[in-house]
Amino acid sequence: MEKLRILYVASEINPFLQTTDVADYVRRLPQAMQERGAEIRILVPRFGLINERKNRLHEVVRLSGINITVGDEEKPLIIKVASIPNAKLQVYFIDNDDYFHRKSVFFDKENNFYDDNDERSIFFCKGVLETVKKLGWAPDVVHCNDWMTALIPMYLKTTYRNDPMFKDTKSVFTVHNNAFDYKFDADLQSKAKAMDVSDEALAHLHSADFEGFVKIGCAYADAVLKAEENCGELLNQIFNETPKKVELDEEEANFSESYYNLYTDLLN
Repeated sequence: MEKLRILYVASEINPFLQTTDVADYVRRLPQAMQERGAEIRILVPRFGLINERKNRLHEVVRLSGINITVGDEEKPLIIKVASIPNAKLQVYFIDNDDYFHRKSVFFDKENNFYDDNDERSIFFCKGVLETVKKLGWAPDVVHCNDWMTALIPMYLKTTYRNDPMFKDTKSVFTVHNNAFDYKFDADLQSKAKAMDVSDEALAHLHSADFEGFVKIGCAYADAVLKAEENCGELLNQIFNETPKKVELDEEEANFSESYYNLYTDLLN
């Protein structure tokens, strides 16, 4: 059997950035799968808090230069790469001057949620899939983490469903307890549009909030996981209502095997 190819997508990863538990989860899991023989790629945003010199990020010119559409605008995509120290894991960073050069992640200095976080998510999700195409690397599984990555399973089932790079790709969406109270503008659905994406496909985004993002991730992923046993009332309810939910044995002794079996079962 060929090596299992797994793409991990998240808002952050240790040691480059850690603001929530996502960073540890996405650091531990790819290494565990690599040790089982899987081929791994990891994509995260290049938030301004990440020190490029200290972390030895450098631009991958052959991957940069694509324009990503967000609503009526096109924004240039810059790709950078770095290696995780003491691990044979490369991390690709999605960058754009307008979206990712602030010295904070989702909130400004006064703790106000950025009103363009929806656009940053859309740009990131589309940018991830276009970067993978440019890499010429067809993933068997795309494992998305938290609300910022939630549109990827939907794009895989619509815009990219007939793309040779993704036609057999399965997606996993892990729900993390990083809720926010902000409500985006009503044009969120039109900004998230892409080829072959109908209004109906974006129906969950009508609420234009955290719940909408999580629901669209759950609706289109082939398997839905929960990072914590108790993610709070809202997330527990969404998780329990999705027919795709999978409850894994996360105990240390079974962690690696549980995830490996999940991925291979999806492909059979």
